[in-house]
Formats: sequence, structure tokens, C-alpha cells
Amino acid sequence: MKYIDLRSDTVTWPTEEMRKAMAEAEVGDDGYGDDPTVNRLEKKAAERLGKEAALSVPSGTMGNQLAIFTHIQRGEEVVIAEDNHIVQHEAGAAAVIAGAQLRCLKSVKGRVDLGDLERTIRRAHEVPRTGLICLENAHSTGVVHDLDYMRQVREIADRYQVPVHLDGARIFNAAAYLKTDAARIAGYADSVMFCLSKGLCAPVGSILAGTADFIQRARVKRKIMGGSMRQAGILAAAGIIALDKMILRLHEDHERALQLASLLSQIPGVGVSLEDVHINMVFIKFQRPIDADELMARLRSEGILANPPEDGVMRLVTHCYIDPEMVKKAADAFRRALA
Repeated sequence: MKYIDLRSDTVTWPTEEMRKAMAEAEVGDDGYGDDPTVNRLEKKAAERLGKEAALSVPSGTMGNQLAIFTHIQRGEEVVIAEDNHIVQHEAGAAAVIAGAQLRCLKSVKGRVDLGDLERTIRRAHEVPRTGLICLENAHSTGVVHDLDYMRQVREIADRYQVPVHLDGARIFNAAAYLKTDAARIAGYADSVMFCLSKGLCAPVGSILAGTADFIQRARVKRKIMGGSMRQAGILAAAGIIALDKMILRLHEDHERALQLASLLSQIPGVGVSLEDVHINMVFIKFQRPIDADELMARLRSEGILANPPEDGVMRLVTHCYIDPEMVKKAADAFRRALA
């Protein structure tokens, strides 16, 4: 059975063009900095984000943690929304790797109260010192934060001379939603991480971008974290195509998500906040008790793969390999499973 996989946009496989480019990639030794395909990817990524330099890393989590590791001194605080990916899904790595203390603020879908943010920043003479502010856009809840919010966070950070890191795993989704260039979003942060393997079809890889000095220091820290790679141009070749072509079609995934959200909202007992479907994620809330194991088994029997609900909420993610007909089939399967 061919499954309709709605678990995540990380389940996408490389396109045929990517596979061909990977097979034919010109490579060197990235540890020596002489892999031409990696160098091309890093240059292109920096240009896309309006940054001086960029560094290829194996994963988004590694990119975020490398940024923290590079920005702060051990024992410093990182101010961050309590529901950001770095807090929720990165295994406490900031404490283990960078020796960071996360100062988590209450938030609504990753958006913190600006007054709380400013009050939380510790002055330079206090201990522990605030060493970094972390943002996430698009947020893990699928919500995109507007540029005015990011500008205001940047202004607060500048007042206290605190750098800003942006977890931009899906920054190109955010740019598509805001109808702007990713560089405008990235412009409010000192460093930015984005994923090539989330919705862009590259099989492996993320990018960390920032100033030339920051990336030079991050390159050394990457080695400490075990992320120095060799003939990585084989992977970078797919990343180049992702940046050249795949970011141009992300709006299609957003349209599929809205289509799915609309169909699911018509099922009795299913709640969907259509106004929160900004990118390719749909969150549904069950308004009555359900047997999660039975639901997942029934969906799977109809060829639908999804992650089980948590606390009555279920996330579904559209991507390159989900077309409008698949969306209809998935919605019909949910309707039957919840009947």
C-alpha cells in the first residue's frame, strides 16, 4: 500500500533532479574547506538570508545548538519562549552542550509579551548574564510572526546589546506566508538556522548563517560537536536545488493545508482553527473523548500515516508529495474513522 504520509514535511524524499545532482556532485574534503559543492551551497544560503557567511550542518537541532554554543559563555541565560522547538524538542541540549540556562517565558504560539521580555533581560553586571534571545519563525505551531513583532524584539535586544538567534527551520514557509523575502525576516536576527530537509526535499542538512566572524567561530565549535564532514558535497548538491527551486513551490503546500483544514472542520467533533493555518501545518482538536490507538489503526488501514494525538490535539503536515486528491482521501478517512 502506498501511504499518504502526513506525519511531517521531513518525510519527503529527494527529487529525481536531486538524486542525479547528488550522484554527479563535484566533491572535496569539507574538513579542509575544499568541497566546491558545499562552498557553493553555503555561499548561496548566506545570500538568500542577506548574511555574510553560512555553515552547513547535519540537522536543524545541531544548527540551533551550535548557534547557542557560539553566542554565549557557559552559565549565561538564553531568553526564549516556553513552547519553542529549542525548549520542547531538542533534548535539553543547550544545558549539556553550551552550559546555557534557558529562561523560558510564557507565550502564545511562540509570541512573548514584549514587556515580559524586556523585564527578563539581566543587566551586564548581574549574574547570570543574559547572553542570547531566541526566536522561532515560522513557529512549531504553524503560526507565522509578523515582521513588526520581530522588529520590536530586535529593538529590545539592541537596547541591552544582546544578540538574537532565529530558529528559522521553516523560514521560507514564513516568507511565503508573509509574501516577503526570507532575508527581511532574517534581518532581525544576528544568526539564523534553517532546514533543507523540511519541506524542501533535501535528504539531509541545515544551514546556520550570520556574520563572517560568527561563522568562523561556529566552524570550530561544529568540530567540537562532531559535525565536521568530508565529501559532504553529495548532500549539498540536493541543498542547492532546494534553494533554487523548492522554496518557490511552498505556497502549494500551504494551499493543501488550508484545503485539509477546511474539510476536517466539517467533521462533527473536530475543531480546527483555520485562522492559525499559516503554513503547511494543520492542528485539530478533538471535542470528545476518542480512542487514540483505534483511530491510528483505522487511519493506517486506509493508507494514512499520522502522528497520534497528544492531549487531544493532532498535527497533520502537508508537503511536496501530498496533492489535492490525497487531501480529500485523508479527510474522508478521518470522517469514517471518527464516525
